[in-house]
Amino acid sequence: MKPLYSLTCVEAASGIASGNITSEALVESCLERIFSRESQIKAWEYLDPEKALKEARILDRSPRKGLLHGVPVGIKDIIDTCDMPTSYGSKIYAGYRSKWDAACVAMLREAGAVILGKTVTTELALFTPGKTVNPHNPAHTPGGSSSGSAAAVADMMVPIALGTQTAGSTIRPASYCGVLGYKPTYGQFPVAGIKIFSQTLDTLGIFSRSIEDLALLRAVFVGSPASLKELENAPSIGFCRTPQWPYATSATSEALENTCKQMEKAGAKVSEFELPGIFTDLAEVQETIQLFEGRRCYSYELTQHRDRLSKKFLEIFLPEKEKTYNEYIKALDLAAKCRAQLDALFKSYDILLVPSTPGEAPYGLESTGNPIFSRMWTLLHTPCITLPGYSGPNGLPVGVQVIGATGKDDKLLSAAAWIQRRRK
Repeated sequence: MKPLYSLTCVEAASGIASGNITSEALVESCLERIFSRESQIKAWEYLDPEKALKEARILDRSPRKGLLHGVPVGIKDIIDTCDMPTSYGSKIYAGYRSKWDAACVAMLREAGAVILGKTVTTELALFTPGKTVNPHNPAHTPGGSSSGSAAAVADMMVPIALGTQTAGSTIRPASYCGVLGYKPTYGQFPVAGIKIFSQTLDTLGIFSRSIEDLALLRAVFVGSPASLKELENAPSIGFCRTPQWPYATSATSEALENTCKQMEKAGAKVSEFELPGIFTDLAEVQETIQLFEGRRCYSYELTQHRDRLSKKFLEIFLPEKEKTYNEYIKALDLAAKCRAQLDALFKSYDILLVPSTPGEAPYGLESTGNPIFSRMWTLLHTPCITLPGYSGPNGLPVGVQVIGATGKDDKLLSAAAWIQRRRK
């Protein structure tokens, strides 16, 4: 029998519901895994083991509350929790405790989840790394900003964890750490109680070790089916190198090309797909919007606590990098035009297959890596999933990203599951 800490969320929920395992035993197993590995991985910002075990014992004696009854979940430390500190990865907020839970945390509790602890984030969810390392090689970055969540799930400390994405903060660390990362259609998951970086872009994300887990969490947040619907036919896949293709290393190009070959062999229709020219500069457009809105969302920190911000954070908002209102409006306008074209582009394809990251997690812990292959899709508000399964020249994970049409998350999850089951 495999250790309880290695169970997926669906396996854990099913085991607890059937009485084969208890929440207390599962939480205890996860905590033992954390105690044995945390000094190396550094994925957690806050843990209260006794509190988590007490909650698990109460749930074991209680009627089933919901889909996640007794299952432990990790929460990125920019998401408010009423019973745990939320420091947003910043010295400014060390020890801060919200009087309320973020909406997503409240919904997890309502579904019966045990909030295991708060996972490490980069400083205010930007680019200054936290303490977390890549579980596959501690000399390499785990990505960011949802570094702790990705690493904790990858290292089997917790079956599932929440992150966020403004540029590539779910997809990138999931790819680097070798787990599934899911960014839903913009606006479908609640963001109340999450530290806001950009009101146009911020999206709650999920890390897991199975696609079935993503469907289960999605059911908690939006009421969609808790199990995946099987595709009636093999999907039609558009292989899109994207305008950012020059950033791709051989590890990423090989992962995508191998996936295309495997899917064709399995019966999928795969064809090369090129975005219209209007999409060419969307990565830069996303950055313009992020900088303009970020400067305003972080105005309190920048004006009242400038001396407690990192050099890297301050460099992002230097006056010479400031975006004008006219640049911002033009960026919003172009993004809206591209979103309007997107539905028509998906008429020929069920999903698009694109890069997740330039390649493996870079060496060193001074950077969280380049989000270049996520910027455009975050801006377009499409649902995205990174699928693990490949490795690069250093033996580190390399993912591929699948993109669905806006609002078609259930179809994307089903197609992603179809692909994952047929990859070798």
